[in-house]
Amino acid sequence: MDPAGVFATSFARDQALIRTRQQWIAFALFILALFVLPYVVGPRLVAISTAMMISAVVVIGLQINTGYAGQVNLGQAAFMGVGAYATGVLATKAGLPFWLSIPLGGAAAAVFGFVFGLSAVRIKGFYLALTTIAAQALFHFLILNLPSSWFGASNGLSLEPATIFGFALATDRSIYYLCLVVAIIMAFGAYGIVRSSHGRAFVAVRDDDVASGMMGINVVRTKATAFLIGAFYAGIGGGLWAYYVRFVAVDQFTLFHSIWFIAMIIVGGMGSVTGALIGVFIITAIREGFVTLGPSLVHQFPTLGGDVVFATMNVFLGGIIAAFLIFEPRGLMHRWTILKRSYRLWPFPY
Repeated sequence: MDPAGVFATSFARDQALIRTRQQWIAFALFILALFVLPYVVGPRLVAISTAMMISAVVVIGLQINTGYAGQVNLGQAAFMGVGAYATGVLATKAGLPFWLSIPLGGAAAAVFGFVFGLSAVRIKGFYLALTTIAAQALFHFLILNLPSSWFGASNGLSLEPATIFGFALATDRSIYYLCLVVAIIMAFGAYGIVRSSHGRAFVAVRDDDVASGMMGINVVRTKATAFLIGAFYAGIGGGLWAYYVRFVAVDQFTLFHSIWFIAMIIVGGMGSVTGALIGVFIITAIREGFVTLGPSLVHQFPTLGGDVVFATMNVFLGGIIAAFLIFEPRGLMHRWTILKRSYRLWPFPY
């Protein structure tokens, strides 16, 4: 349908970023810069960029689930953890290569998310948020209480490096390229999903699920599918994380991580894949700024204690979420859209 129609998704705005030949050239140069990045920056920035790629995959899935379908999800880190553990088990115990274990880990997370997505059929809002928090608690309970021979319990799982054609992806650069390629594939897949009939159904259910059902949309299937897709993306991100750190532990996937993911889509903009990527970059950059400046601050003011960095980050996280919800609830992508419209209309403001 026309981008101005009722069922238009935010992909129309995303696509507008690369609608001309010059913009396609700029986009190609940007992708080229991402591939050249490990050769022009230090190991720390490469590690941060790798973490950004993994977070981007997870947050894109959350964007589809929450931003497009309107299903509140505070358990995305749990779905990521399911994917990481499933990938680790398949790699260590079944001996599967990474190009099989990561997709199967995503499938395991999708099944886990689909189960909790079924609860979204009858509840929504605050109660749905509590249900997804229950998923977070259930994930921790199962990992810590199941036999240690299954998932390692509190000891975690250790993985060997991913290998392709006999070459081990054990260096920072090699794992960066793996995460970059997967992130690009998943991002383009997300653009395709939100532009498809599924994306239009997600937006319709988000706006009014009762009216959507009256129009012939299967609301039950749509809500469950949104959770399935979001959890699948989280599982893929978890599999990449498992091969990135080569160690999976339950404390890597906590409720705090889920809230960070929520903050990323709030800052970038609900209902926009590009907004999710922007949010990942901004929040990660600010968080790493705290981590970098924290030791210097503690050194200058020893009385503050070593926990001041963690506490300050959490206070900042809550503050930035509250500020965006009050002053810019639609995120930076919405502000960018307004700026573009103003530029195109200038000097004719009517």
